[in-house]
Amino acid sequence: MRRLLITGGAGFIGTNFTHYWADKYSEDKIIVLDVLTYAGNRANIAKLEADSRIQFVQGNICEQELVISILTNNRIDTIVHFAAESHVDRSIIEPNCFIQTNIVGTHTLLCAAREAWLGRDNSPSNHLFHHVSTDEVYGTLDLSEPPCSEHSPYAPNSPYAASKAASDHLIRSYHQTYGLNVTTSTCSNNYGPYQFPEKLIPLVIANALTGEVLPVYGDGSNRRDWLYVTDHCQGIDLIINKGLAGETYNIGGNTERANIDVVKQICAEIDNFFDSRSELKKTFPDAPAAKGNETESLIRFVKDRPGHDWRYALDITKSMNELTYAPQEDLHSGLIRTIDWMIDNVSWWK
Repeated sequence: MRRLLITGGAGFIGTNFTHYWADKYSEDKIIVLDVLTYAGNRANIAKLEADSRIQFVQGNICEQELVISILTNNRIDTIVHFAAESHVDRSIIEPNCFIQTNIVGTHTLLCAAREAWLGRDNSPSNHLFHHVSTDEVYGTLDLSEPPCSEHSPYAPNSPYAASKAASDHLIRSYHQTYGLNVTTSTCSNNYGPYQFPEKLIPLVIANALTGEVLPVYGDGSNRRDWLYVTDHCQGIDLIINKGLAGETYNIGGNTERANIDVVKQICAEIDNFFDSRSELKKTFPDAPAAKGNETESLIRFVKDRPGHDWRYALDITKSMNELTYAPQEDLHSGLIRTIDWMIDNVSWWK
């Protein structure tokens, strides 16, 4: 039986992980800590709170005494750290909050974990601090370059990526210096249910359903590896149960695509939804597909953002070999599930 603290557990990936873990591990206790910024929504986990094993605490990861009290009063033995500012565009406009949350917040958690787990006689000996990072810490790649492995050099290019890189180094240092048991997962672009509609895939789906423009940066050639969020949850599960302390593991989807191709695939899938479900024409009357037109007609190319990394790609060989990790969803099946969820949860994203 584990006792988990999930930071950012009311955000996109944290919400999905909280549901995943609660469903799979029926004996474990879960504390969700979330400050509930614009991207955090307590309603995401409201149904889970009826379970006595699951408790929600509204609070900031920068509040060290709060974190220490949660860890000690609940005898937490596992931290899964999702809480982060994560939108690159926002980091370009207002980097300060990214430094505060991603760097100072992570360090505050580490300080609290060190005191609770290493500074007390009755601390759990099997503790683990799992940190969730991003492929953006490795920087951009040319098409001719191989995907990044866990040994690739860090080369962050945005304030967001730099803040995550700094937090990764802090995580490593607390293992090397103090002996704190830590693991890190570096993930590619996530998508799926509960994702705030500022990111590419939910934004395109929402705009396609409401007949609004589908903005694509530059010429749309920027490439990303896409990871369905449940596959990410599975990867973290494997790291927690099989990973070695001090190690980093890449968790990707093996689904690298140009952004414009992803947008066009979403458009095609939405057209198929409208062809097979006639009631959608009444539910979403402003969608081109409701009027017999192609959703692709909404695509518009817009000015590229500053310092836009051209390509991210992850080599997941280590995770496949050492953890038996393998993504279960390809882009087609993952998009179908995501579109279906957004159609059924209009009130959530509106």
